[in-house]
Amino acid sequence: MVGPATLIMKYGSFAVAVVVCLESIGLPLPGEAILIAAAIYAGKTGQLSIYQVIAAAAAGAIIGDNIGYWIGREIGFPLLVRFGSYVGLTGPRIKVGQYLFQRHGGKIVFFGRFVALLRVLAALLAGINRMSWPRFFIANAAGAILWATVFGLGAYTLGQDIEHLTKPAALALAGAGVAAVIAWVLFLRSHREELEAEAERALPGPLSRQTIKPAKRRWA
Repeated sequence: MVGPATLIMKYGSFAVAVVVCLESIGLPLPGEAILIAAAIYAGKTGQLSIYQVIAAAAAGAIIGDNIGYWIGREIGFPLLVRFGSYVGLTGPRIKVGQYLFQRHGGKIVFFGRFVALLRVLAALLAGINRMSWPRFFIANAAGAILWATVFGLGAYTLGQDIEHLTKPAALALAGAGVAAVIAWVLFLRSHREELEAEAERALPGPLSRQTIKPAKRRWA
């Protein structure tokens, strides 16, 4: 199997853009690892510009996430409406997901860029839950640029020492992400009827393919 270092030496920042893009679409690839490896390579050899690495990672993330969003919106949502009831995702429950993305979608997309599992799924979920594209694009681009800059400059400055910082941080974020998901599932179960009523008030009528509008005075 070809590792990140080999890809970087052969294809430079283009490899970073492609791997990050494919990960953002939803494939289980090491997007963060290749960004860090490329930044370390740039700092050690000077054969690669750190600015190119950061730009490539940010561009790959933005493009990939937008493709993932489109897949979720155009393919995932119709499938969910048609077959969701077979796995317990009835119309009212689908509306709850849309309602939550209406209120908190920007936060999920922005901060999801820094958590491994959400980095792969956030764009797809945003599309499935009909988050408006302008809100998605702004939150996604901001998260992608900040993520690429923080990890790119960090690896470029610290070199191999960044592994001693990123590995514990990644484990902590992963643990926090799992705990948050469990807490969120328990919250949804205990407040199911209340949330379904709120979602119906915010999104009255039958499910449609119309993109949901953002809540008033909220960006996320």
